[in-house]
Amino acid sequence: MKHSGRALSAAFKLIFLALLLVGAVTFIGGFVPYVKYLAMVLAGLWVLFAIFTFYFFRDPDAKVPTDPGILLAPGHGLVDTIDQVVEPNFMEGKCHRISIFLSVIDIHVQPAPAAGKVTYFKSTPGQFVSALRTDCGDHNEHVLIGFDSTEETGEKFAVKLIAGLIARRIVPFVKIGDEVARGERISLIQFGSRADLYFPLHYKIKAKIGDKVVGGETILAAKS
Repeated sequence: MKHSGRALSAAFKLIFLALLLVGAVTFIGGFVPYVKYLAMVLAGLWVLFAIFTFYFFRDPDAKVPTDPGILLAPGHGLVDTIDQVVEPNFMEGKCHRISIFLSVIDIHVQPAPAAGKVTYFKSTPGQFVSALRTDCGDHNEHVLIGFDSTEETGEKFAVKLIAGLIARRIVPFVKIGDEVARGERISLIQFGSRADLYFPLHYKIKAKIGDKVVGGETILAAKS
């Protein structure tokens, strides 16, 4: 599947950078008394960091439903907000919003809720307040990706990727003009974060507050 392995590549980069740091301290430890003991502690911490990083950046293939007229979860985590909002930038008016909180133990690769073409992409700098706050999307660094559906003619939906207190990097896999399949990987947010789905009001919401959802598998809304 497209973009498979990109999360693992990001994990290797972080682990390698951490290894370079440990190596530098170890080298200095050969000349400075007692620093070598610190290097031994750092080496142990590096092993723990590597194990956690590989776990954090896991990225299993989704078992994508084939039902017509559905929208899937764009993230793995906990549904904690379902409401109607005005999204002026792409949806251009009132729409449904379902927000998913991604803790540091959740998978952090985001899939496309439906098949579509990327027709809007905007990255907005901001703060890094806790993603536990349901209003953090109004303040934090985020990326809004808008799609024209290729499943339902004339319809559109959007995904907002929101950085959190720990998450400091959003890594989109798509750009304007790209076409994605339902459930295809579209981005990675490194560490705790939030993903919002915006969609038309005529869809019926299938999720509820407190649901634990699986990105690319759990149906959040449907036309019937």
